[in-house]
Amino acid sequence: MKKTTLFLSIFFIALFSKAQFTRYIVKFKDKANNAYSLSNPSAFLSQRAIERRIKYNITIDSTDLPVSSFYISQVAAIANVTVLNTSKWLNQVSILTTDANAITAINNLSFVQKVAGIAARRINSGRNKNTDDDIATVSNIATSKIQKANEYYDYGINSANEIHAHKGDFLHNIGLRGESMQIALIDAGFYSYNTLKVFDSINTNGQVLETWDFVAGNKSVAEDHAHGMSCLSTIAANIPGQFVGMAPKSGFYLYRTEDVSSEYPIEEHNWVCAAERADSAGTDVISSSLGYTTFDNADLNHSYADLDGNTTMAAIGADFAAKKGILVFLAAGNEGAGSWHYIMTPADADSAITVGAVDINGKKGSFSSFGPTADGRIKPDVVSIGVKSVIATIYNTIGTSQGTSYACPKMAGLGTCLWQGFPEFNNMKVWSIIRESGSTANHPTDSLGYGIPDMQLAFTKLLTEFATSQSSANNCIATVSWTSKDVSSMKYEIERKIATDINYIKIGELNAEAGNTLYTHSYQFTNSLAGVNPGTVSYRIKQIVDTATESFTAAYIDTTSLSVEQSCNTTSSPPNSTNRVYAAPNPAIDNQIDLIVESTDAIPSLRITIYDMQGRLVHQQQASKGPGKTIYNISSNKFPKGKYTITVYSANSKLGTVKVLKL
Repeated sequence: MKKTTLFLSIFFIALFSKAQFTRYIVKFKDKANNAYSLSNPSAFLSQRAIERRIKYNITIDSTDLPVSSFYISQVAAIANVTVLNTSKWLNQVSILTTDANAITAINNLSFVQKVAGIAARRINSGRNKNTDDDIATVSNIATSKIQKANEYYDYGINSANEIHAHKGDFLHNIGLRGESMQIALIDAGFYSYNTLKVFDSINTNGQVLETWDFVAGNKSVAEDHAHGMSCLSTIAANIPGQFVGMAPKSGFYLYRTEDVSSEYPIEEHNWVCAAERADSAGTDVISSSLGYTTFDNADLNHSYADLDGNTTMAAIGADFAAKKGILVFLAAGNEGAGSWHYIMTPADADSAITVGAVDINGKKGSFSSFGPTADGRIKPDVVSIGVKSVIATIYNTIGTSQGTSYACPKMAGLGTCLWQGFPEFNNMKVWSIIRESGSTANHPTDSLGYGIPDMQLAFTKLLTEFATSQSSANNCIATVSWTSKDVSSMKYEIERKIATDINYIKIGELNAEAGNTLYTHSYQFTNSLAGVNPGTVSYRIKQIVDTATESFTAAYIDTTSLSVEQSCNTTSSPPNSTNRVYAAPNPAIDNQIDLIVESTDAIPSLRITIYDMQGRLVHQQQASKGPGKTIYNISSNKFPKGKYTITVYSANSKLGTVKVLKL
């Protein structure tokens, strides 16, 4: 992040000199005479952006409407005025003019609320300010291989140490690597991202979805500053044995908003415009390592009091992005050892995850900016590796550098993978869980915030909130059903507690269904109530998400209870039994779904139904089976690609449900 500043009030600074400024903000009073309507959001929002709003119950409101094209055309029609960028969230445009009469004419327009100077003439002096004030010395590193058994990626020793610090490799190993997710990076440029070997994968696979330069007004961002490129590498790199990023399978929007040759608040306006574009395109995550405190014109400088999350343009824009359902990550700044000391804006935004920097051992980087915000909130929120951080260099090598700039995208990549696994939860739930999973979550500080997030812990916290269970009893047989997310390396233990028990007692276990990618599955376990007196019987489900001895991790995902109305003191009750319904392989291939049904007892009347995601019945068949495992080969050549729900019934009782993906 570089030191930049915004307006000293919510929108504008009252004073400006006609001789001093060449670029201005024009703020409008309303959005009247608008060619767009809230009743037709597809005219100004992508389908992906609309779906995000629907999924998370976000209202499409007036801030989503574009700025009135009539107003913009009236401003553009004034002599010697060029419209630069437009912000619908702030309802304003930036313009370029050196004509004092033009400013007077704009002020006289009835729909204009205010005009404010925001930047002087661009100076091409070769000045090269470090974005985010990074400690920019880059050193190359020797590469060597290190790969744990059963680890999906061969990270190389240096990037392995960084991802292991967060247990982020756990996410990769269960299939969460950024697929289907989109990240927007807002920065100063992405020098040679389209030719450097570290980005071969994202370029070959078409993972760069869009680029735009809000400074120059064109699509090319590969010839500009290298800062954004290095930040991108911490997420997108994929060089086995050398450097692997935190979410290398994601899609990316690359937006340049920063003019490193000068420092003016117009760059904050650009930042908001980029966040809006990312939102409209449908991004899930924003990562930005830019920051603002002081400008080339000291009259525009921020004070610490401005960093209350509600004053600067950039902070307002970051919170708008969060309001639209985007998970926002921001670098804290590198002012910890300087006179400013505190975080920069937009890192003060209250709905964004602000990231500070530590070394591989968890020690705070001396440069990493401190909190709190001006209104007393804990910042940074969390920390990641920003001391001797592994990055790509402009020399087509892998090196290290320092700065919260690199800690931020690392955390953004990990947050993206985590959210990929739990799209049922909105951005603010993921924001909260990441903080709760930090190493200092029980005692957050103004230097480390909530600490280094443990992504395996974050996963189990979300898993516990996602999982559901229920139980019922019939003829002294209890049936415990639950739904969770898992991969084949995981398993479940079922525990029971009756009135005479002090503690829960393990009564059985189940292996997770086949599959190496995290998926939602449903299970049933039957338990004899023989010898159980009337009263409450409680069952507790423990999910073991990591079975390795050295990293064993388990969580109680849910508890369910039932009431026994009469004594089950009988010798005729059957023993504990297990019913399982699953498909393998899943996703299904070769136009065939292999449905596996396991039961302790024979089932004389078995029914199979298959529904698509629109609730349409696409297949139904009757069958019978003996005790044990039976495989039903179901032809799916007439099924379109997509997800399907298969339910198996024994007579009128549901035996189990499984979701299947057909490729």
